[in-house]
Amino acid sequence: MVVIISDASIKNNVVSSITHIHSFNSLLKKMLYHAISIMSTEAELFALRCEINQVVQISSSLYIIVITVALHMVQNFFDLSIHPYQLQTIVISKDLQNFLNVKLENFIEF
Repeated sequence: MVVIISDASIKNNVVSSITHIHSFNSLLKKMLYHAISIMSTEAELFALRCEINQVVQISSSLYIIVITVALHMVQNFFDLSIHPYQLQTIVISKDLQNFLNVKLENFIEF
């Protein structure tokens, strides 16, 4: 099982996004991103994209838990209509599709 914890905040027009990826009670990765002149929702989506991409590369992962305050952004992953974050969500959806197609037991929970 892999647990992803993510959050983003904005201060002085600089967005900071931090991610922790844990497996079996040990820290696998800690990622910190900074961006200027973007909205925090974009930073949260970018962080989710990066962390999901990192986790699906771990072949031993069967179960992924994503803990985030950006749950409203997760809904965009499955939104087929045109929206401003469509490019990011297409990449995330492709990563998730590949992960879920590897084994029938693979599972992700938000």
